[in-house]
Amino acid sequence: MKSSTLALTGLIFAVSMTTIDQTIVALSAPSIQQNLGLSHDGMQWAVNVYLLTTAAFFLLGGRIADVVGHKRMALVGIAGFGITSLLCGLAPTGDLAEPWLVAARALQGVSGAIMFPAAIGIVVEGFARESRGRAMAIFFAITGAMTAVGPIAGGYLTLWTWRAIFWVNVPIAVAAFVIVLIAARPSTRRHERIDWLGAAIVAAGMGLVVFGLQQASPWGWASPAVIGSLVVGAALLVLFVVVQRRIAQPLIRIAAFRDRGFTLSTLATLFASIAFISAFFFLSVYGQVSLQLSASETGLLFLKFFIGFVIASRLGSVRFDKSGARRVVLLGGLIGAVGFGWLATTATDLSIHADAFFNPQTWPIVIAGAGIGLMFSPVSTDAVNRAIGASYGEVSAISQTMKNFGGALGLAVFTTIVTSRLTDLLTTSFAKFGGTAADAQTAVDRISGASGSGGSLANIPQAIQDQILHAVRADYASAVQWAFWGMAAAMAVVAVIGIFYPAGRTSLPEEPAAVTGGAGTDAADRAATV
Repeated sequence: MKSSTLALTGLIFAVSMTTIDQTIVALSAPSIQQNLGLSHDGMQWAVNVYLLTTAAFFLLGGRIADVVGHKRMALVGIAGFGITSLLCGLAPTGDLAEPWLVAARALQGVSGAIMFPAAIGIVVEGFARESRGRAMAIFFAITGAMTAVGPIAGGYLTLWTWRAIFWVNVPIAVAAFVIVLIAARPSTRRHERIDWLGAAIVAAGMGLVVFGLQQASPWGWASPAVIGSLVVGAALLVLFVVVQRRIAQPLIRIAAFRDRGFTLSTLATLFASIAFISAFFFLSVYGQVSLQLSASETGLLFLKFFIGFVIASRLGSVRFDKSGARRVVLLGGLIGAVGFGWLATTATDLSIHADAFFNPQTWPIVIAGAGIGLMFSPVSTDAVNRAIGASYGEVSAISQTMKNFGGALGLAVFTTIVTSRLTDLLTTSFAKFGGTAADAQTAVDRISGASGSGGSLANIPQAIQDQILHAVRADYASAVQWAFWGMAAAMAVVAVIGIFYPAGRTSLPEEPAAVTGGAGTDAADRAATV
């Protein structure tokens, strides 16, 4: 096996850990929450903080990789991810559980942000032009598909212990570290400054926006803290753009966005990720609360999604190689919108055999996965191809920042909407059985924290427990429809982006060294349109 192919294998192992961890915790959340005694907000942050820190530090990770060296930073990221995964699995019970797990998950995200853009640089630099495009397609297709594999694997690992979903990363990290150390080509250090101020501004801006959206449900949209977080966060993101335009060696080169295709590819990634990442969390809770499936049985829902994703991903890569990204973005958006919309209409049908592979929800889930799979790998590859002049780490960091920021936004917004709707529905349902608003809120808190039991229904006579549990199942199904409709809307936006996407195919330039250009380089001039 060639050293470049071996390095690609090691990098796929490494990066797959980060994409799997975007979704695997959502399925195991009930076991984690019950075992550690976490609060509703604590469990939600354990899921979301990983996406948030990955998004917030991706740009910095890409810049550091470009300056310090791709191989060096890939090894640092792999080692960091393995260590933090071990720490997640060692989370203690008691008062330390919540801060320990949230902090370890945050550091996991930082490690992933260091690793991913460095991996892209190694892949691009390690292959000649004639094989580089195929290597990139394989890299994005497999690592993207691992996002769907995560919940399936998590369902079975949780049967042993929820800690296994983190511990399994340790041997993978060791193997990936050794392979990359041996096979990857070393990259030279560049004597350039790193924009630490810009990194702090963008991290704070993203964090405040997501924090404000996530806290809108418990605190209310009129809360000064929520409004302040959203306003200050948005202002910091605007300030970040201003700062990047004015300094000599910025964290990202705004000139990359002069290429319309690159700008639209990042937007397509953002909106697709709003649906993609959120789907796993809400399918997990829906499966365990409304469909009354176990964690391993809920993995069947993700298997259906995964089948659609993988088949369409292959078709999308072939179509992209022939004619570019425009058609796959448009078709992927349309198919995804149909799939999620169809799933929303079937969500309240609780009479189905949920544990059967073929039921009324099979095709909606498969089609939803196919829509995302069709366009996800092509837009990631096209973004790198179009804006490679800005540097490998930098461009991949922009694309992956949009992916993780979109996932964090989707989770925050949809959780707020679903929780609000669920509170109204359960309050009405509980009143019919003599329950109080406090009883309904208890159930909402446990369900929103991914507790499959539906919570302790205090003060409710034992004789009507079955009726109450049915109300919990039905009301959550009605509430989660709003999230599925939101995912359909996000994919519809992707379809609109596809309409305006430039036609034609792009390819990477011949020599990587020629395209690690300085500040102000117009990436559009570097892309070879064929």
